[in-house]
Amino acid sequence: AELESALLAQLASLGYATASDELIGPDGANPERAAYDEMVLAGRLAASVARLNPTLPAEARADAIRRLTQSELPNLLEENRRIHRLLVEGADVEYYAEDGVLTAGKLRLIDFEMPANNDWLAVQQLVVVAGHARRRPDVVVFVNGLPLAVIELKAPGGENATVESAFNQLQTYKQQIPALFRSNALLVSSDGLQARVGSLSADLERFMPWRTVDGRRIEPKGTPELATLIEGVFAPERLLDLLRHFTVFGERPEGLVKIIAGYHQFHAVKKAVASTLRASFAGVAEEPAVYGLPDAADQPPGDHKAGVIWHTQGSGKSLLMAFYAGLLVAAPAMANPTLVVLTDRNDLDDQLFATFAMCRDLFRQTPVQAQDREHLRALLNRASGGVIFTTLQKFSPATDDTVFPMLTDRANVVVIADEAHRSQYGFKARVTAKTGEIAYGFAKYLRDALPNASFIGFTGTPIEAADVNTPAVFGHYIDVYDISRAVEDGATVPIYYESRLARIELDEDEKPTIDEEVE
Repeated sequence: AELESALLAQLASLGYATASDELIGPDGANPERAAYDEMVLAGRLAASVARLNPTLPAEARADAIRRLTQSELPNLLEENRRIHRLLVEGADVEYYAEDGVLTAGKLRLIDFEMPANNDWLAVQQLVVVAGHARRRPDVVVFVNGLPLAVIELKAPGGENATVESAFNQLQTYKQQIPALFRSNALLVSSDGLQARVGSLSADLERFMPWRTVDGRRIEPKGTPELATLIEGVFAPERLLDLLRHFTVFGERPEGLVKIIAGYHQFHAVKKAVASTLRASFAGVAEEPAVYGLPDAADQPPGDHKAGVIWHTQGSGKSLLMAFYAGLLVAAPAMANPTLVVLTDRNDLDDQLFATFAMCRDLFRQTPVQAQDREHLRALLNRASGGVIFTTLQKFSPATDDTVFPMLTDRANVVVIADEAHRSQYGFKARVTAKTGEIAYGFAKYLRDALPNASFIGFTGTPIEAADVNTPAVFGHYIDVYDISRAVEDGATVPIYYESRLARIELDEDEKPTIDEEVE
């Protein structure tokens, strides 16, 4: 009870109203549910929908609420995806206008632009009955009358007071009172010290800590985690951001899964979008290679170098790139940007494309793989923007040329380079030993083709101190999530290295042949 009270007090400080089921339950002093099997606070939902859609007639609002509250799909996760789309995109409605004309419109269920315009409520000990099951989740968070989060707490000191037992309790709720989770955005389990957040489909391993509020200060491992998670996730603007821009559904071999960003992905994307907006505009015309700055935050506006994100391998870099693309496409200042996702191998192109295709709801469009240079040019010239996948090799100039033809001079083009630390990115010319011809790094040809584009690099390994190409093309670090922090968070497993010497013997007759090949 003390832990619940402290949690409710913290939510109140973030702008939530608080209540208990004893007060607003069906038998309470101020009932907001007619029965214990009702999961939605109907009065709050109707009032919020009316407030957010004052120009829509009552029958259109009622129709949208009916579609929202009546289950249409038997599978909980499928139904959750349907509701998620309604929450994020709004509900399509039809109604007869005053002149009798059948009119189509869009009804908002949540105000994402002004979080304070929504109804925020945290309810303690909500009693839910379904069939023979009677359950009482510790805290349920409602937004506009819809249950968006369930928080299960275990008081520290108890025999079974663990994050795992709280997680198991949430799984029991999903099985016995599934209707509570139709509109669910996320789940939280905590023993008062440790705290984890996960999606509706996440297993225990995918319930992750949230170790920062603002993305700058990372709380040390071992410090109490619940207060940081609550402020870091449940501040209204962040919770709505997670719901709108950092949640995806995708098909995996085991079936449909729901994925929400980790704290390292959420804040890295926020920083990356801010840096991209800085880099893309403001009329700075200097060649980006001239800057030698220690941090992307110190780079001048308009330098076309959005920076580098180093997130260690296995920590969800591909999803990070997709979340970044989704938030950038939604940025009004970018005005329907074209995003060119660049890899240096066809197999990597296919892998990354599959991740982006899974996340296409984030961009409101389907990404396209450029088949050849002409196809790439046609895609880049579309005024409507888009997400284009291509390989570096498509930016090779014709034989004997050292200049690649310009494909577009638009400024709202962003090149997203995977594994940006690799040596083939670069401006510098070099002489090919065998032919004596001058060859440039691909960055030079990319800049020829896209002179006003901004460049951002993603890498799973750190930039070497001697590497001048990566900072010259992309700028400096925006965000770092190294292996030590990834291991602490459980995002990846530790790597152990044991030095061994392997004895190798070569046939003496083969050595001259090998020497010749190496030379």
